[in-house]
Amino acid sequence: MSVQMPNILIQSFDYPLPESKIAQFPLANRHDSKLLVYKEGAIVHDSFRNLVDFLPENSLLVFNNTKVIPARIPLMKENGVAIELFLLHPISDAAPTEQLMESKGEIVWECLVGNKKRWKEGDRLTRGALTFDWVNREENHIRICWNTDQSFAEILDEIGKIPLPPYMEREAQVSDAERYQTLFSEKKGAVAAPTASLHFSEEVLADLDRRNIQKTYLTLHVGAGTFLPVKDDDVSKHPMHREQLVFTPALIETLKSHQGPFIPVGTTALRALESLYWSGVWLIEKRPIENGVLVLPKEFAYEERSFIPSVQDSLDAVLQFLKEENRNYWVAETELLIMPGYTLHFCDGIVTNFHQPKSTLLVLIAALIGDDWKRVYEAALNNDYRFLSYGDSSLLFKNKDI
Repeated sequence: MSVQMPNILIQSFDYPLPESKIAQFPLANRHDSKLLVYKEGAIVHDSFRNLVDFLPENSLLVFNNTKVIPARIPLMKENGVAIELFLLHPISDAAPTEQLMESKGEIVWECLVGNKKRWKEGDRLTRGALTFDWVNREENHIRICWNTDQSFAEILDEIGKIPLPPYMEREAQVSDAERYQTLFSEKKGAVAAPTASLHFSEEVLADLDRRNIQKTYLTLHVGAGTFLPVKDDDVSKHPMHREQLVFTPALIETLKSHQGPFIPVGTTALRALESLYWSGVWLIEKRPIENGVLVLPKEFAYEERSFIPSVQDSLDAVLQFLKEENRNYWVAETELLIMPGYTLHFCDGIVTNFHQPKSTLLVLIAALIGDDWKRVYEAALNNDYRFLSYGDSSLLFKNKDI
């Protein structure tokens, strides 16, 4: 099939972001952040504590329940040379990352390696009871072995550091271990937080229950690629790093039966939902699944098709596959790139933070509200909103004119 990806210039998504607007630390209370609401071209300013007042009746909020792991591992060679590993994802065929985190004795990870040139093939690094060896230096695959009865998650809690975003330009503090997690973080495997969910406090979650706003949870393990700047002039040429997503049949049934608005919380939840739709299309079109895991290339959603399956047909295809394979979860790897011109299947609005200039996340927002993103961001800057991961929040409703 021919691919028709939009030709979109990243320069169109630039805006001036002073360093003073980038939040370096979270607020004392999660729900004290500002809230910008965009709907039908109008912009309203309020507090996140009042989020429920702006949500339509019968809304379904879809949260990402991934949990950030202390993915930075500092190491030292015998000669005193410092090496740092940044865990990206474990090497496995089809198991969810949260299961692999319970591995004992040995695990292989793809990593970013700080000072890689000083760590030669065949050299073994050690830290306490752990050993670190190259499996594939070109692919940055590293075997980690230990001879204790601990799980890898337990070991990582002892030796790893929370990987704050690079634009914070500070070391992680003890408080970040709690505040850089959502209240409902559960499935270990992310190396960056689903930051739109950081604003949700116990009080706000209770408000949702009182108003009968439905909630459901999926898992997309956010990767380091979320911070990767777009270097190509054409957004479509940007290499999207794969991220693992995990769905249960119960969640898919919830999505099938829901009749009201879909409000994903964060760009990761939106990408996961859209990737689920395209997973079903992949199955309907009988595309191959290698080594037990489906990998969605970024071009797949932009292929020309004479027949576009419905959302219901797509979800049914995934459920049928799980039944035939006797699986109790759906695992896939996604490279989905959402740009203006993309048709959203699970999004009437989104709860999200304010994103970096010239980023794929900002491009995604433009797919939802069009060029009005410029008005939204200008209003946020003029009203002293805090930007990026620990910054303030917005509730953006889909622009029906695009």
